[in-house]
Amino acid sequence: MLQFLKFVFATITGLFLFLFLCVVLLIGLASSISSSDKQAEIETNSVLKLELSRNITEQTAEKDPFTEIFNQNAPSQIGLLQIKEAIANAKLDPKIKGIYLSAEDPQAAWATLEEIRESLLDFKTSKKFIYSYAEGQSEKGYYLASLSDKIYINPAGGMELNGIVANYTFFKGLFDKLDIQPEIFRVGRFKSAVEPFFLTKMSDENKMQNKEFLTSISKHYLSKIATSRGIPETELEKIVNELKTETPEQALENKIITNIGYWDQFEDALKSALKTTDKIKMVGITNYLKGEKMIKVNTSANKIAVIIAQGDIVTGDGNEGEIGSDTYIKEIAKARKDKKVKAIVLRINSGGGSAAASDMMFREIELAKKEKPVIASMGDYAASGGYYMAMGADSIVAQPTTITGSIGVFGVLFNIEKFFGNKLGITFDHVSTHEYADFPSATRTMSDAEKAKMQNSTNQIYEKFTSLAAKNRKMDVNKLREIAGGRVWSGMDAKRIGLVDVLGNYEDAIKIAAKKAKLKEGDYKIKYSPSKKSPLDKYFKKLNEDAEEKAIAAMLGNDLAPFAKSLKKIKAMEGIQMRMPNIMDVK
Repeated sequence: MLQFLKFVFATITGLFLFLFLCVVLLIGLASSISSSDKQAEIETNSVLKLELSRNITEQTAEKDPFTEIFNQNAPSQIGLLQIKEAIANAKLDPKIKGIYLSAEDPQAAWATLEEIRESLLDFKTSKKFIYSYAEGQSEKGYYLASLSDKIYINPAGGMELNGIVANYTFFKGLFDKLDIQPEIFRVGRFKSAVEPFFLTKMSDENKMQNKEFLTSISKHYLSKIATSRGIPETELEKIVNELKTETPEQALENKIITNIGYWDQFEDALKSALKTTDKIKMVGITNYLKGEKMIKVNTSANKIAVIIAQGDIVTGDGNEGEIGSDTYIKEIAKARKDKKVKAIVLRINSGGGSAAASDMMFREIELAKKEKPVIASMGDYAASGGYYMAMGADSIVAQPTTITGSIGVFGVLFNIEKFFGNKLGITFDHVSTHEYADFPSATRTMSDAEKAKMQNSTNQIYEKFTSLAAKNRKMDVNKLREIAGGRVWSGMDAKRIGLVDVLGNYEDAIKIAAKKAKLKEGDYKIKYSPSKKSPLDKYFKKLNEDAEEKAIAAMLGNDLAPFAKSLKKIKAMEGIQMRMPNIMDVK
């Protein structure tokens, strides 16, 4: 009886805690929704604080009240479009007197930084100030800060200004230890996405293409810094080569920064710019966007549909942060059929993925292009499958620092027979009715005939990719194949060789779309898609991911768990792919 009462009491306690948790979550959700709907009051003589030392995505995700309740220190992210909107609004806002730029180490690629930098340069035409402060600053952070009127570095801080590098991770040694045999099929000597699976270092061709596109990006951003700081480019190259910014004193001596100072000294500089001795009134991006809009809200019935495609390309619906072919086909078709939508802008930020998914979306883009203008706006990456999407557009707009091209195809299949047999003691056998009934199989070695069939399929897809690219770029196919072969290009070089039409930003793409649709300036509004995932969906997805990671850690231990996570990502690359190297970190 005592045990029964204990069980009843434990059940009641559990139910009470569950109900209490539900109430807390509902209160948090209601509070979040209420606070997000409330318009913020921006005080006069305010400073817009741009906190950019975080992950910068294309759009800010929906506010997650569950994360706010349980994890106040969760890593934050901010959307590029929201940053640009805040800067544009602040330019016109009489209550905003300047910008405090905090950009120690932004988690973004160069094309995204280029978009932000151009917005900041436009803000400066208002004659309002931009002051930046950092305790330590990365190269990317300094690229943004370099246009500031005042650039403060903490006396104990440092600055990275030593050139950019692309780092690769190679897995051949891991596969050898685990007895996993990757079967590789590729077209194009520059198609380096699979090199980490069968090499221990970069091939000569891969080194060459990396050196060229990194040099192109480097020359571009250093020329912009040189202009902002009034330093000759040759002198700036010397400063970078000789590491003359290792200490704040060196950076100041070489005119890379304007001031060395602590936070209180920076505050004094801000107060001086604001002509006040009172406490500085700062407002962050999120709150500022809840305030009064200076940019006139357009009431036109005409729309330009902006379809944001960011992440790996996959078949099906896809998860958040992926370009699922089914989801995006529906979005493109919806924009095509909507009579109020006069033009479509594909905002692409992807290094590619599934060849089949890329081709299916390309078909829908072709259908849309027959009815209304379609413009591709390239972000950080629009390569391989990302370029496959873009090449169907009427016009392609890229930043000079966009990484694009990679017109190539590969196929990979991981043979795990020896791994299971030698490491886990698991063996496989089969019975079939026909010779290729289990082809392709990951649990046996492929025959020469099967390998030939896989290579033939890869070749055929490459032929289709290059033929379609040549047709859409109005280029001779042989000339197109000379610049294809899986080779990666900077946006600047891609424009020179004909893979890109215009060097410009997101706003330029919108203007081109409006012009092609014969829309007057101001006679259209922007409609973004696809819709963001709800906080509730994201919360339960995160719960599932956390549970999966804990299960893997419990089974393999904390030391081996990260390798299992890497292998899971690698496994997703099986099959025929159009993908640039995704095990690459450019910084």
